[in-house]
Formats: sequence, structure tokens, C-alpha cells
Amino acid sequence: MTNGTADDRPAPPGDGRAAVESTTRVARHLKVIRQEAIFTEGVLPARIKALAAALWSVSARCEPCMEAYIRKAQELGATAQEAEEMLAVASAMGGCVGETWANKALAAANGSQSDECCEP
Repeated sequence: MTNGTADDRPAPPGDGRAAVESTTRVARHLKVIRQEAIFTEGVLPARIKALAAALWSVSARCEPCMEAYIRKAQELGATAQEAEEMLAVASAMGGCVGETWANKALAAANGSQSDECCEP
């Protein structure tokens, strides 16, 4: 229950706060979706699903996402050999461009830093 203060009420249409509130709600929702779909054990282990997300990030050429998913896969127990094999798939499927981006993901697995756009 709210106390009726201005901060508790929805922003009026046209107010910049409405867009920020909407974006924040969407970001929270996406984080929940990622948690449930990727980072939760299921038929596939979470580490494999995180590696698959990294593979997709290579395909999408989203370096910050790729690094975030590789790191999350490692956190979930993915071995270096599993990451290398999954990234070999990215390389094989993406030709020269895939190889370049798979190498960037491998560098991330070995500790390079960058800004993250996806917060796993």
C-alpha cells in the first residue's frame, strides 16, 4: 500500500519518468526470464545453456553479452574445454567472422574485461 506521495504514483503520460519506469520494468522482467530460461537447471544443465547463450552472442556479435555469458557459464561450472568446444561451433558456423568473434569470447573466458550490456 502506498502513502500517496508523488514518488508512489505512476508518472503522468509525457513525463520522462514514465519511460524510465517502463525501461526499468522491462529490464527486471528480462533478468527474470534469463534466470529461468538460462541460469536454472533443467533438462539441460545451466552451464550448457549459458554456453549456448554465449554462442548466440557470438552470432549476434554482441561482445559485452558474449563476455557476460561466458563468465556466467564458468560461474555455473563450465570447463575451459566445454567453452572451447561450444565456441568452435560458433567458429564453424560463422566462417571467418564467427572465428573472430569466437576468439573474442575465448579471450573473455580467459579474463579480458569490457562493459556488460547483459546482466546475468
